[in-house]
Amino acid sequence: MTYRDALFEGASVIVLGGTSGIGAATALAFAALGADVIAAGLGADGSDAPRHARVQVLELDVTDSTALERALTGPHSLNVLVNCAGISRDREEYQMDVFEHVLDVNLTSMMRACNAAIPRLIHARGCVVNVASMFSTFGSADRPAYAASKGGVVQLTRSLAQAYAPAKVRVNAVAPGWITTPLSAGLRADEAASRKILDRTPLAEWGRPADIADAIVFLSSPAARYITGATLPVDGGYLTM
Repeated sequence: MTYRDALFEGASVIVLGGTSGIGAATALAFAALGADVIAAGLGADGSDAPRHARVQVLELDVTDSTALERALTGPHSLNVLVNCAGISRDREEYQMDVFEHVLDVNLTSMMRACNAAIPRLIHARGCVVNVASMFSTFGSADRPAYAASKGGVVQLTRSLAQAYAPAKVRVNAVAPGWITTPLSAGLRADEAASRKILDRTPLAEWGRPADIADAIVFLSSPAARYITGATLPVDGGYLTM
């Protein structure tokens, strides 16, 4: 970590999808820098959920619009909203009910969250960071809903950046590459598939959740005060090949 310890001291941060993987790492990163964090998502009691004195873990299904609004509304300012909830169902996504569910989790819930949180974000002149994907750039025959939803995240990020700019609320995204999360466990276990990924990745290694968390912290920090509407690839150079 290259930031001063009190960078986010007194700040309020909510990480949706914060109970495992990238979201959990992000919650811990903000807490280490002094923020008070709510890490909300499924499996709040699980072993992957973040544990820190300044992290409150909340069980939340982001497709439950009533529960989502309850978690994001309130009288106090919100400095940072991180939209990290996401699922992939691979080729099952060709079934329409599965396709629609993936879009609901990965994209529609993001819009719901921003709508609910924007009054608090405006009060703090805060920011939003959305988690997109390298699949925002190219499609996937194996996961059409996931790729479509992540492409939508990039365009939603740009649109909300324009809409919120007059209120000085910034909206950006990160686009992770191949990261060692529970979502990628099966792929990493396939030696041939993993080798193919590493051969295409210039840095020749899988990324860590902390690599994405650091980028999210940067985009939320004063160092990024003139950045909005951007999507930052964090993929070891995968998109350059």
